[in-house]
Amino acid sequence: MKTVDELSELFRRQGLRVTPQRQEIFGLLHGDDRHPTVESLYEAARVRMPAISLKTVYQTVNDLAAMGEVVLLDLGTGSYRVDPNVEDEHHHLICTHCGKVRDVPLELPDVRLPARHRRGFTVSAVEINFRGLCDACAARSS
Repeated sequence: MKTVDELSELFRRQGLRVTPQRQEIFGLLHGDDRHPTVESLYEAARVRMPAISLKTVYQTVNDLAAMGEVVLLDLGTGSYRVDPNVEDEHHHLICTHCGKVRDVPLELPDVRLPARHRRGFTVSAVEINFRGLCDACAARSS
């Protein structure tokens, strides 16, 4: 993911305001591979900026998604996850107990939907999610 300065410049070029709140969100996402929820980004940002609003966080991640800088994932964990890894093709491993999400850098070039199943759809992307228990949750359930 781009740095805070790079994202700030990108926002300016798009005619979007660069605020300290947005820069805080950029900083929280930079280098974060945990796929944070929008709500967890909000809580983390509130530590340094108590007046930040959840609306600001949602607007910022939606703007980033519109620019192709993050992907918003609905993985069935109850909240949208923000995936800042847009450079590498990957899939996801999801803990069904705690909701932890991890990238799985697999290339699966032969995954295709047969024409008879498309019925009027044009497939533009394939997302594969592997579900199970992370090591910590598996150890607790033993």
